[in-house]
Amino acid sequence: MFDKIVIANRGEIALRILRACRELGVKTVAVHSSADKDLKHVRLADETVCIGPPPSAQSYLNIPALISAAEVTDAEAIHPGYGFLSENADFAERVEESGFIFIGPKGETIRMMGDKVAAIDAMKKAGVPTVPGSGGPLGDNADENLRIAKEIGYPVIIKAAGGGGGRGMRVVHAEGALLNAISLTKTEAGSFFGNDMVYMEKFLENPRHVEIQVMADTHGNAIHLGERDCSMQRRHQKVVEEAPAPGISEELRNEIGGRCAQACVDIGYRGAGTFEFLYENGEFYFIEMNTRVQVEHPVTEMITGVDIVREQLLIASGEKLSYTQEQIKIRGHAMECRINAEDPETFMPSPGKVERAHMPGGLGVRVDSHLYGGYTVPPHYDSMVGKLITYGPSRDIAIARMQNALNETIIEGIKTNIPLQQRIMGDANFQKGGTNIHYLEKKLGL
Repeated sequence: MFDKIVIANRGEIALRILRACRELGVKTVAVHSSADKDLKHVRLADETVCIGPPPSAQSYLNIPALISAAEVTDAEAIHPGYGFLSENADFAERVEESGFIFIGPKGETIRMMGDKVAAIDAMKKAGVPTVPGSGGPLGDNADENLRIAKEIGYPVIIKAAGGGGGRGMRVVHAEGALLNAISLTKTEAGSFFGNDMVYMEKFLENPRHVEIQVMADTHGNAIHLGERDCSMQRRHQKVVEEAPAPGISEELRNEIGGRCAQACVDIGYRGAGTFEFLYENGEFYFIEMNTRVQVEHPVTEMITGVDIVREQLLIASGEKLSYTQEQIKIRGHAMECRINAEDPETFMPSPGKVERAHMPGGLGVRVDSHLYGGYTVPPHYDSMVGKLITYGPSRDIAIARMQNALNETIIEGIKTNIPLQQRIMGDANFQKGGTNIHYLEKKLGL
């Protein structure tokens, strides 16, 4: 196991990584911007290094500064968390070229899975089901593009190969709008992602978002940890996540999970990863792979008992997976609500000083948050300030415990989305389970 690692992130995930390191006896280096000197994990880390001013481009996205922090502190590895540089292939390669270990997949794997066309091609070869589509990038032949769309069947969606975060996507319902949509998406993709390659897929009208958590080591072993349902979304951003997904049979879970685990072996994957699918009418359709730990990893930990961040550290240090597939058992149900510093009605960010903070407790309640009374939420970063996670022997109990937890949570001085989460937990259709990815936006009138 490593003696010391750099935590190249901030907020709740940085604190989560620090806690896993403490359990394993690993020393931690907290890098931070000048705006983040009072973060909880910065106060708790063994060493700290200020890597720049508040803007992310000058701090958390500053590759030379991050590698220098590892050099001056004699660290052996860098954990990128999620967001920032966690899925940046160049960063992963630069880390390892500099003599450190990147706690995640190899750069070439990140690059392949970050290109949506290459990822879909790799999944097809591995036997993972994909959405019917163009099978590759769209060219400039208008007649050929019209033919492909007709073969797939309208509606179709045009997607940027390098897209993400809800950008670089355009739905087309009729033939007359296709060519203009392709042109616009190409322009948008080139502007946002520096890559104007686009592809076409069948647009599933009322799917759910269901994802499979995987772990793979460097010894040819890979397992899946079941699925999560992340269908409660607003503008392609997840709001509530749960595990297991309502209505997924054990047989289907094992079939699709087994294919994902085998795909990890086929592509030489290492570490934690997530296969994201659209699920409709009993069928899974692969859309992308996230080559990092997910925000919603706690719900999987709660139902399997597997510490995903600990496994990341063990795998990166050369250890074999701590579990075989046969040892993974799904028990009970877990729910996660993301707590954001934002107006619950307008969704505008609400940075500022937290005058008072009281977090919930009780049986089956977990809080992953860096908030404390007196902490000032800066305006420079993502608005998520924590996650409430509840566990119960059944989905109904997990929801009831979440309702209690939300009611107990006190955060004063800033606005949060807790009222929105309370509405969701009390919604009759959500309580039944199986709502699709459009449900929340329709409920909010967006």
